[in-house]
Amino acid sequence: MHSFQPYPADLLEINPFTKIGTEWMAVTAGDNKKANTMTASWGTIGVLWGKNVVSVFIRDSRYTKEFIDSHDTFSLTFFDKQNKENKLALKYFGAVSGRKEDKIANAKMHVDYASDGTPYIDEGNLVLVCRKMSATKILPEQFIDDAIDSTWYKDKDYHTMYVAEVTEILAR
Repeated sequence: MHSFQPYPADLLEINPFTKIGTEWMAVTAGDNKKANTMTASWGTIGVLWGKNVVSVFIRDSRYTKEFIDSHDTFSLTFFDKQNKENKLALKYFGAVSGRKEDKIANAKMHVDYASDGTPYIDEGNLVLVCRKMSATKILPEQFIDDAIDSTWYKDKDYHTMYVAEVTEILAR
């Protein structure tokens, strides 16, 4: 396992447009008995309700959603963009369901745990530990731009938006 250290939020300098949208992140939830992860390229980092928060968008069909719904916390793990194995693992996490296999082990990755027991992917270099604050189902009648539904939801597999407080930042 790698050595992660707490990292102060006021020193965090990342570009969320590239860190989330281009480099991707692993969203991990569960406990020390069972955890699951998935790749995400949609999300936000900011301030809401007086707290440092993230928002992530998880489709109803994703196995990881079951873990997020049944636990109070989840993590976002970011990786070294120069490491090609990391990108391959993230592609794998996005393409394979953990319902049928241990996709973390099969991607040659490992789970470690934050001080509160929240699982994260050990091969990352930055981890945001998050405590859920709200969950909002995305519904087609909420779209002001009609193209969103026809472009992103042809299969009607809508997302739930989770807003979560960032309770701990870990870096190595």
